[in-house]
Amino acid sequence: MTGEHANYRVGITRDCLLEDGSGPLFDRAALAVLERAPNLAYGFLPEHAKVLPPETAGRYDAILALGPAMQASTLARGEPRLRHVARFGSGYDNVDIEACTRAGILVTIAPDGVRRAVATSILTFILALAHRLPTKDRLAREGRWAERTSFMGYGLAGKTVGSIGFGSVAREAFRLMAPLDVERIAYSPRGNAIEAAREGVRLVDFETLLETSDFLTVNCPLNAETRGMVGAPALSRMKRTAFLINTARGPIVDERALTDALRARRIAGAALDVFDQEPTPRSNPLLALDNVIVSPHSLCWTDECFRLCAESALGAIAAVARGQKPAFPVNPEAMDHPRWRDFRPI
Repeated sequence: MTGEHANYRVGITRDCLLEDGSGPLFDRAALAVLERAPNLAYGFLPEHAKVLPPETAGRYDAILALGPAMQASTLARGEPRLRHVARFGSGYDNVDIEACTRAGILVTIAPDGVRRAVATSILTFILALAHRLPTKDRLAREGRWAERTSFMGYGLAGKTVGSIGFGSVAREAFRLMAPLDVERIAYSPRGNAIEAAREGVRLVDFETLLETSDFLTVNCPLNAETRGMVGAPALSRMKRTAFLINTARGPIVDERALTDALRARRIAGAALDVFDQEPTPRSNPLLALDNVIVSPHSLCWTDECFRLCAESALGAIAAVARGQKPAFPVNPEAMDHPRWRDFRPI
């Protein structure tokens, strides 16, 4: 850890390191915002962990977290030293927000880092499905050129792309799709129809979204309302020629129902970057289906994505350390906790 005797200590989860430990996964220049801060020390956590242990909450003032969860068990040993958890990305379903708020721990996210990266991942999946890329890859590798006309792709002009959710990722994805001449629709209970119309998107009810979309994309957070939202009833309302794309969170889609629908060809196919359980077991029946494209919750992981996430998350850490308001707080009320009254910025 740099600056061992500094008062403000920042830990970075070990999954942010390259496999050989030689440096961070992101552009090292992003760390400059911490290196310039006086009286601040940072370092990578000594070991990998699925859930941040209580020792971590007692050792650091701030944590930059990629994969590890922040649960109530992390705060099991009395009042923690920890004040700030900066998520390396936009999701925070693996953070116990209520427990953090009760303990006076601020949680921030970095949606500006993943917005374009996830949007281009959605577009990648749409194009791969439309052009039947995995199948044609196999035809070439296996010398099955005579079968080319048996696997015709699908033109996108005039097709309808729908989104469950109309947040920043969905908006960015729709902007990227504008030149493709597709109809763009979205379901969002709290969406603004006038604002959507300005971007060429039509807000519809959930049933219309399911019944109309040729490509149905999932772009909502995982919570009590959305868990299992795309289950057997929803899948049964989709077109038999439709494709499902999930780059959000696995449990939003009922995997068993999706497997049944794909096996029976009740929908044409799916592309999944996320799963109910991660890593998903090799025995997952979805992996054996020929009408599914999968990736290991990392399709959006590019050098650009990681650089922007690091700059955003580390910038939030530096801002809090200086006593400033960070961008993208999830629970700003945590700073009303009595323990913040005695906080002395660096």
